Amino acid sequence: MSGIAGWIGFGTGPGHTRSVLDAMAATTSRDVPAELHTWRGTRAASAAAPGGTAEQRAAPAVEGDGPDVAVVFDGVLHDTAPLRATLAARGHRPRHGTDAEAALHAYLVWGDDCAAHLDGAFAFAVFDLRRDRLLLVRDRLGVRPLHYVRLNGTVYFASEPKALLAGSLLEPVLDADGLRELFSQAKTPGASVFRGVAEVRPGHLLDAAGGRVVERPYWTLQARAHTDDPETTVATVRSLLADNVGRAVSGDILPVSLLSGGLDSGAITALAAHALGDRGRLRTATATFIGYAENFRPDNVRTTPDAPYAAEVARHIGSDHTDVVLGTADLLDPRLRRAVLRAQDRPTPFAEMDVAGLLIFRAAREHSPVALSGEGADEIFGGFTGMSELETAGPEQFPWVAYERSHEASRHGLGLGLFDRGLLGKLDLPAYGADRYRQAVAEVPRLDGESDRDRRLREVCHLYLVRWLPRLLDRDDRLSRAAGLQVRMPFCDHRLAEYLFNVPWELKTCDGREKSLLRSAVGELLPRSVVERRKSPFPVNQDPAYTHVLRRELTRVLDDPGSPVAPLLDPVAARAAAAEGRGGAHWLSRTNIEMVLQLHLWLTEYGVRLAL
Repeated sequence: MSGIAGWIGFGTGPGHTRSVLDAMAATTSRDVPAELHTWRGTRAASAAAPGGTAEQRAAPAVEGDGPDVAVVFDGVLHDTAPLRATLAARGHRPRHGTDAEAALHAYLVWGDDCAAHLDGAFAFAVFDLRRDRLLLVRDRLGVRPLHYVRLNGTVYFASEPKALLAGSLLEPVLDADGLRELFSQAKTPGASVFRGVAEVRPGHLLDAAGGRVVERPYWTLQARAHTDDPETTVATVRSLLADNVGRAVSGDILPVSLLSGGLDSGAITALAAHALGDRGRLRTATATFIGYAENFRPDNVRTTPDAPYAAEVARHIGSDHTDVVLGTADLLDPRLRRAVLRAQDRPTPFAEMDVAGLLIFRAAREHSPVALSGEGADEIFGGFTGMSELETAGPEQFPWVAYERSHEASRHGLGLGLFDRGLLGKLDLPAYGADRYRQAVAEVPRLDGESDRDRRLREVCHLYLVRWLPRLLDRDDRLSRAAGLQVRMPFCDHRLAEYLFNVPWELKTCDGREKSLLRSAVGELLPRSVVERRKSPFPVNQDPAYTHVLRRELTRVLDDPGSPVAPLLDPVAARAAAAEGRGGAHWLSRTNIEMVLQLHLWLTEYGVRLAL
């Protein structure tokens, strides 16, 4: 795990002690204090806990007399040679060659505009004591997290909320808005489930100076007319994606490619193998479950198992392939379930997929500190089921919420079937979601002369990019950090996002299928069976014994008179769910039990106080 933490004071407060900074930093590293880098000014301090790659192991860069200016940096910059040449022409020649130094000198040259000159996945803080100022900056798509809180004239920041709860700095409180955010299926930019904790929005910077805090964007998606013909569009997509993958595999570290057997991860894997050339043989890894392929049963979203397709891609490109085979016991291991909860700082109804994700990241880390992922392709290319079916994308609700509510198993909201109806009524999640939806739609850029249909499709694509993708990036970042792994996502590139956002829907689906533009760009690199394969989400365990153990654990929680989650539940519905037979259950129904168990564990582990 890696990350940054720190504070700047504009008055007096409890953060002006070494113990608080040490407590904050201790939550972000597995190796404190041996690998902890710190910097201290007269009324400010920061710490960086390095991770497993050369980029992450650089100490915070310091510049000035006293020092006056410093940067603490988390993440990685891409293709820094042009940036360094530009800085050198301006008289700035960083001595150590770190990304932190590059960010620091970019600030010294361009000030607040520094982020516009940086390309990569990053979150960093600039301390400018000449101006009594802290500047927090987050990458454009929000690959790297960055949170903050204001207390007693002091602004504290950290990669993860747990650091802001350390050292008794802030009491963990869950109020009605936090619970709404926890239960909502749309991540509100800037929001947190903990009262008082906020998040720097993707593509934004936060300026704290003299006690005043202002957040503003330095990058947003813009609506522009697309003038490229189909052939040029395909060629541009191929070029951008190949460049992104090439940058992701540059350097001395051979990465592991996380291969699902689908188009997205297959494209990244094939391009990575080509980019590596004779530098080394690419390693690939696929997550599956014991007996999954042999006993696979299709459902409404998963029609085929991943492993056979992943193996075919591995043979096709000649990678060194590994199947990470998971069993029910792995998914139910209480230590692992606690680990994914601590990594994410919040409960989710997808504990089994979260545990599987952590295990695949750990398996990848055994071979390399860097992994490649196909995350973001669906959001960038418009690959979700129903994106073009306007009637399922509204009105007044996010399209994925409309899809979930079309299933009987999730009619109360995903994972909410066992919660008290009075509580859900008080929270009024439909109204909360509708309000967040209206806010999100109001942010969508418009293009003069667009038809109603094109305008609506632009809205849907923007919603997935700005309100859905951040949830996935947050999950991947947290779980990979917990495994000591840096995951690089070539699809999550602002240049690719800007270009694809303005490609007309007819070009994105030129052959009548989702992501046909991506198929056209990379299809020749992959086996035909993979190119033609229908989209299939991450696999879920189909072992009936898994559901049985979940029901047994739910009974244990319900029998505990001191359970902190008990006041939030519908006891009749919960008892009924726990009492059902040993037979398997649809995974959507299973999320109801998962959410209760994870919420119980979270309230207990974090000592969260309910303020509803």
